[in-house]
Amino acid sequence: MVSIIIPILNEVHTIEKLLQHLIDSVEVSDSISDIIIVDGGSTDGSQEIVAKYSATIDHIQLMTSERGRANQMNIGALHAKGTILYFLHADSFPPKHFDTAIIHEVYQGNNAGCFSMRFDTSHWWLRLVGWLTQFKSRACRGGDQSQFITTSLFNELGGYDTSFVIYEDHDLINKLYAKKQFVVIQQWLTTSARRYEIHGVWTLQYHFLVIYLKKWFGASAEELHHYYKKHIST
Repeated sequence: MVSIIIPILNEVHTIEKLLQHLIDSVEVSDSISDIIIVDGGSTDGSQEIVAKYSATIDHIQLMTSERGRANQMNIGALHAKGTILYFLHADSFPPKHFDTAIIHEVYQGNNAGCFSMRFDTSHWWLRLVGWLTQFKSRACRGGDQSQFITTSLFNELGGYDTSFVIYEDHDLINKLYAKKQFVVIQQWLTTSARRYEIHGVWTLQYHFLVIYLKKWFGASAEELHHYYKKHIST
């Protein structure tokens, strides 16, 4: 069974749409053991929306934790009931029947991976970036593509490194690639281009490239966060 874990912070405009999408997209309802939304301190009404769903659907849970996606996802994993963990951003929408696609891969011996991804925009560069995510290269990976991983492998790797305020997803992906434990499911997840719309496509792409190169050359989690706060965080 799959546990879906969604970290949120002020996602009032997306979380209800995502929850309904998950409910509508599951192929086998019994394949989902729980949907855990871990809130990092929302003040915009996000918690109230999740609470409305959890009051009527038993396997939807709302939890709270200290702010920080790595910490929030680790808390969700700690309380998850499933043998497969599926980490999902609040503005990323997996394909129809995503549950059986993930379970099929695990049965095939693929203990971790993601979906191919496309942005909800017609901008030619972001369409190209999305198209590249179908390939297995580590440079084509990112948290927006979502991440499935067996609970046993997640625990073996020690979960997400909470020293990373950003880039926590890449850190885990790097560990999985080192163990040769990663597959890209050739189905399309759709994610929001909202951050590119706020900062500008080229500006944001430049800053993401700088962060990638800084990490490649050994920058610390603190250095990456400092750069992110200075140039990207709104």
